[in-house]
Amino acid sequence: MKILLCIKQVPESECAIQIDEAAQWIKSDGLTAFKMNRWDEFAAEEAVLIKAKFPGTTIDAISVGPPRAVEVIKRALGMGADHGIHIVTAGDGYLSPFSVASWIAEYARRKNYGLILAGAMSEDLMQGQVGPMLAAHLALPCATGVIYAQVDPLSETVYAEREIEGGRRDTLKLLLPALLTIQSGINTPRYPSLSNLLRANRQALETIQAPVPAPSAAKEQVVEVAYPEKLRAGNVLAGTSQAKARRLLSLLREKALMH
Repeated sequence: MKILLCIKQVPESECAIQIDEAAQWIKSDGLTAFKMNRWDEFAAEEAVLIKAKFPGTTIDAISVGPPRAVEVIKRALGMGADHGIHIVTAGDGYLSPFSVASWIAEYARRKNYGLILAGAMSEDLMQGQVGPMLAAHLALPCATGVIYAQVDPLSETVYAEREIEGGRRDTLKLLLPALLTIQSGINTPRYPSLSNLLRANRQALETIQAPVPAPSAAKEQVVEVAYPEKLRAGNVLAGTSQAKARRLLSLLREKALMH
């Protein structure tokens, strides 16, 4: 079975975010570090676990982004992926999920993938749209927010459990080929092995320039990017522990939170 693993490079959460002068996106040149999207790490680990269970399985890791996104592809190879594909975009600006999904779909359409895995969402946008849109482009059955998956190559199906409201799970059995977006907690992502990282640094990646415009045009546009508004101010208590405790008790009584 061939697995396509969709991954994304995102800024490290500790990086200070600065909005560009046009208020259209963030300044990428001010960011000091990038990493693989957290949800994609779980998808990568799930792909590697499936590969270990079914000999002969291969994993292609694909990412859409600027030249620096090659680093997350190398990380996926270090975790156990076999081949890397980089769809290179011209700049660091906002990428519409419609465009990203259509670029990946154009690549995957004739590759006969039995299973496509992606993270449930990205840490920077948290839209959760690329996976379902990719499934729609390729006319594949799709399950989102998957917390458990079991592939059965003999029946050509995948059993999936999804997180839903109230702590319950939705169970599905999909015919392969199919697409799953993976939720955090499904497994424990491994650290890339040294031997795999050395192989990844030597291995040539398949590089494709993202066509402009994308096969499917964006259905939305960025009007403005802004920092969250400060709606309330905190109250820092000063003094000794006893004084702060008395002041806190007084505040709680003023707010009718304690009698």
